[in-house]
Amino acid sequence: MKTIVYRETGDPSVLQLVDRPVSDPGAGEVRVRIVVSGVNPTDWKSRRGSAPGEPLAFADVVPNQDGAGVVDAVGRGVSNVAVGDRVWVALAAYQRAQGGTAQEYAVLPADHVFLLPTPASFDQGASLGVPAITAYRALTVAEDGPRRLHPGALDGKIVLVAGGAGAVGHAAIQLAGWAGATVITTVSGPEKGALATAAGAHHVLTYTDSDVADEIRRIAPDGVDLIVEVAPAQNSTLDLAVIRNRGSIAVYANNGGDEMTLDVRKHFSLNVRYQFVLLYTVGAEVVQQAAAGINEALVDGALAIGADAGLPLHRFGLAHTADAHALVESGVTGKVLIDVSAG
Repeated sequence: MKTIVYRETGDPSVLQLVDRPVSDPGAGEVRVRIVVSGVNPTDWKSRRGSAPGEPLAFADVVPNQDGAGVVDAVGRGVSNVAVGDRVWVALAAYQRAQGGTAQEYAVLPADHVFLLPTPASFDQGASLGVPAITAYRALTVAEDGPRRLHPGALDGKIVLVAGGAGAVGHAAIQLAGWAGATVITTVSGPEKGALATAAGAHHVLTYTDSDVADEIRRIAPDGVDLIVEVAPAQNSTLDLAVIRNRGSIAVYANNGGDEMTLDVRKHFSLNVRYQFVLLYTVGAEVVQQAAAGINEALVDGALAIGADAGLPLHRFGLAHTADAHALVESGVTGKVLIDVSAG
């Protein structure tokens, strides 16, 4: 089979296309023929490490956490999927040398493999994983909010999504709207604003406007219930200005700064909750719950992709995985997908 590997950290040029034998799944494992692989910022960050040329935990690593395909074989004790099932996968490369989706066949733990509902495409399946599960988690951490999303779960709630044109922001807009929330999002300008509107945001604001806090307060006079935050250091002042009493701020990234300063007294007075979100350590039960909810949303048609749905697609062949990584690393807007095998 064709496989992409890297043997040291570095820029996209460390990614190599090699031939490898197909491995058999062991107990509790599933072999998936990957049709489409999705690329996320976490994939290039793992590949780069903290400096070029660092040793890896394994002799070589297959990149990419997300993907979709068809179950090709199952190991002993697997009951959640069967041979021939269409599936999406998440966290495929986490703590595994050969689990990444940038290869024709991936052997994965069964609990990282989820049935892909019939209405959904392989492209949709490969676009879930890290972005959708992160968004789902961020929307279910509020003190007085739901632990499970479904239509009506967020009725009456106002959700602010920072960076609504990004992959997580896009999924958060869609999931929050599907669950009944009024969704406000902030973006950098009109082009990204059009994408956030296409994703379903009810109110799209430019975060550089001097009166953005006032605009949010006009929509939510009592403050917003939940903020899905991508840039906590940059947005901490704005977040404090618009969060309601007992509101929650779910932080899933640190775009724009690794450190932030909080006004303790003002946060005290509002009983604000900060919740940080990292999928790798959030726990298997949380991931499973999110996957089940995401599948419900897929069935309801709530997680559409493509430019018309606010998430433009960029495609590459497996041999051009390095180009795909470079495009994501450049900060491209939209979803980067790799066509691995025929659907």
